[in-house]
Amino acid sequence: MDAWSTRARMVSLAVLVLLAACTRATPEARLRETLSDLQQAIESRDAGELRGELADDFIGPDGLDKAGAARLAQGMFLRYRDVGVHTGPFDVTVQGTHATVRCDAMLTGGEGLLPEAGQLYTVTTGWRLDGGEWRLVAAEWKVAGSRQAAQ
Repeated sequence: MDAWSTRARMVSLAVLVLLAACTRATPEARLRETLSDLQQAIESRDAGELRGELADDFIGPDGLDKAGAARLAQGMFLRYRDVGVHTGPFDVTVQGTHATVRCDAMLTGGEGLLPEAGQLYTVTTGWRLDGGEWRLVAAEWKVAGSRQAAQ
């Protein structure tokens, strides 16, 4: 193998490494993927998967902890055969290893083709990057249009 062929292979390898580095997902893109996974867990009624997205120190309204959030989800899943989550655009702010996501979310539940229950909420969530994975550490929500948030 001549020197030119060796250099060409080295340059090709370097270009491939650079391209791979350029395609790495940004923290915001990874968080948006986690949000999609969370929405899918709710719609598929998977309380275990939902619980997996929560940080161990998760805190929600009225002192709701990780176990309580899982029980709340299980209760909704038992009550409604079909659960839907329809979100407006996410307003994502990432600051290092922490992030805040705000959105409006319509939660629906029912047994047939049409939802029997639905409510529009304004939601604010706090996230932390743990070991390369985004985990939900805090959440508050309020009925859209109301002045008082559930904390």
